[in-house]
Amino acid sequence: MTRHSTPQRYTKLSITLHWLMLALFVGVYGCIEIKGLLPRGGHLRTLFLGLHGLFGLSIFALVWVRLLGRLAPRPPITPALPAWQAGASHLIHLLLYVVMIATPVLAWLLLSAEGKPMPYFGFFLPTPIEVDPALTRQFKHWHELLGNAGYWLIAVHAAAGLFHHYWVRDNTLIRILPRR
Repeated sequence: MTRHSTPQRYTKLSITLHWLMLALFVGVYGCIEIKGLLPRGGHLRTLFLGLHGLFGLSIFALVWVRLLGRLAPRPPITPALPAWQAGASHLIHLLLYVVMIATPVLAWLLLSAEGKPMPYFGFFLPTPIEVDPALTRQFKHWHELLGNAGYWLIAVHAAAGLFHHYWVRDNTLIRILPRR
């Protein structure tokens, strides 16, 4: 590939991070759904809540690498998208990045407002705010709202990729799939 040519596929790092983030999202959502089915005060419920936080903070850590990767040239979609589809794609990606950044930050603030440190691989993040039950409720509301929005954004993102692959038959999905 020459210096001025554009790649046909994302880099191996971008592809790996994309699918790793999906696995982490499955972990985040799976753990919180399972936690909701378990009795309060149980050890398993605490375990799943802890894994939910671990996966969520891992998403937060990796999203910054993904954002740096967006500075690199991206493979073009061929044929090119209509302007409204390109705009919708940019909007969905922006909202996904908001979810990946803001949701863990809200969880950290939520735990801090409850007077609890946030654990991550045996380390504890400092509490940036004082204990405040009113703030706890607000942070919990926004954390859950963004988490629920994440379900829909991921579904729209996946559906759009499948739509482009099977209906439009462009290279949208092929660019991010691992090589066979």
